[in-house]
Amino acid sequence: MSQATEMLALYVAAEQAVLEGKEARLADRMLRLEDLAEIREGRQEWERRVAGEQASAAGVSSLGFSLARFDQ
Repeated sequence: MSQATEMLALYVAAEQAVLEGKEARLADRMLRLEDLAEIREGRQEWERRVAGEQASAAGVSSLGFSLARFDQ
């Protein structure tokens, strides 16, 4: 599991906990409902990173196209 995947899981868990009325801890910070927008921002950033890793592993360009190689 990559760091991005682990961080995404932490942010998803924090978001769920806060939505259930609980507090969540990320590193040394205690997060509450008023931090929900910040948690969601972080989750979305890690979702983008995970998607980028997955696209890269699949050989998909982040520009939305692939380059042909004729030297093989």
